[in-house]
Parts: sequence; structure tokens; C-alpha cells
Amino acid sequence: MDFVDRRTSADKTAIEEENTQPQHPKKPGKYLGKRYTDYIDEQIREAEERGAFSNLEGFGKPLRLEENVYAGDRAMGYNLLKSNGFAPAEVELVKEIRSERTHAEAKLAKVLHRSRTLRTRRVSPFASEKRAFNAAVENAAVEYEKTLRDLNRKILTLNLTAPTLMHQEMLQVEPLVAQFRQACPLFQNVSR
Repeated sequence: MDFVDRRTSADKTAIEEENTQPQHPKKPGKYLGKRYTDYIDEQIREAEERGAFSNLEGFGKPLRLEENVYAGDRAMGYNLLKSNGFAPAEVELVKEIRSERTHAEAKLAKVLHRSRTLRTRRVSPFASEKRAFNAAVENAAVEYEKTLRDLNRKILTLNLTAPTLMHQEMLQVEPLVAQFRQACPLFQNVSR
């Protein structure tokens, strides 16, 4: 006769009975264990699977952005400007600021390239090349400072006239010019 431990067999039978009962997945509470955005993503996925987003009006077509609901009283004026290839004054000013800054940075890049070229070539630069380079750096620094100050005036005008979302930070003129001068040092001991 074999020894039967009734304690464990009773526990096993109870566990087996529980396992044979149909299991219902437990639904967590509304926000239990998940972030709010996860629930939104889950609902969107379920709607996509059901086909709720199929055959919507305008599906696969570009958005029609002719109407600007935020333009208010200026809507007709903006439409007239747009149809004739213009934009509102504040948008034109932003484009102008961006293009002038890009143009100024391109000029500085040329001077920096010239500096690297002169300093890395095998033959050291002649005195005349050093003088010409030093003069070019001084001219570029003065012109860059003037351009930055003009840009600051335009940025101030933009910040006073445009909506808050279009505001730009004023440029720090002295640090930017100092940064350029540091990146492009002058040649020393230039004989005349």
C-alpha cells in the first residue's frame, strides 16, 4: 500500500477545480496601470480595426488650408495677399530676418574658410596676404556687428507687431562678434 498525503492532494484538487472553471480576463479599472495616452492609443487602434476611419471624406487628398479660421477680420486681406504672392507683413519680416542672418553667416564662413586655408597650407602666408587677411577680418567683424544691430531692430519691430508665437529673441551682438573674432584670430607680427 502506498502512502498518500491527503493534505497536498486536497490542495491539488482544489487548484485543479479552479483551473477547470472558465477564466474571465480581469478588466483593470479605468486608469489602472496605464497612462491616459495609452488608453487613447488603444481606442484609436480598436477604431482602426473596426474600420471607423475608412472611407472618410477627403481621405488621401491634401488638406484644404485656404480658410484661416483664426484670421478674423483680416481673412479677406490675407487671402488677397496670398493670391498675389505676398504674405502678411510679420511673415515677410520673419523671412527677411532669416535670410539676412543666413547671408551674414555665409560671409563669416568664407572668412573662416580663408583663415583655415592660410593657416594649414605648407608655405606660410606672405606678409601681404597676412595684411589682406587681417583687413578682411576687421571689415567682416564691423559689417557683422552692423548687420546684427540691424537685425535686432527688425526683431524688435517684429516682437512689437506680431503675435506672441512669432516673437524672436534679440541677438547678443557683443558675444557673437567676440565669438567670430576668437574663431578667426588675426595674424601677428605683420611687417609693412
